[in-house]
Amino acid sequence: MKLETASIHDLSQVLASRELSATELTTHFLDRIDAHSELNAFISVEHDLALESAAEADRRLRAGDRAPLLGIPIAEKDLFCTVGGLTTAASKMLANYCSPFDSTVSFNLKQAGAVGLGKCNRDEFAMGSSNENSYV
Repeated sequence: MKLETASIHDLSQVLASRELSATELTTHFLDRIDAHSELNAFISVEHDLALESAAEADRRLRAGDRAPLLGIPIAEKDLFCTVGGLTTAASKMLANYCSPFDSTVSFNLKQAGAVGLGKCNRDEFAMGSSNENSYV
């Protein structure tokens, strides 16, 4: 199975069967992000936070937890506030902003067990649709 094109359902089965750990799966996707940085798809990649979340997902999986997205790596638009990482809305004005709270979307994804990899690039303040106006 090619991990890049696998469905969430298939990845969940791989994790549940312990063919791969959440840490291994997360590392795979972090490595791919790093290998293709020329695409400018990410504004920020949170390696340490992602690996910490993956380790926690592995502990939960071993304990029998079956949360819907447990251990599944995800990327969020740099529109949703997240604790522990940057949220810039692709704007230089917010280049160093770290939110003190999670947006509802981010909170629900974390509760479901998803592992955040980082923030995807986009048009500044979501004003556009083609990423032509991204500062990054």
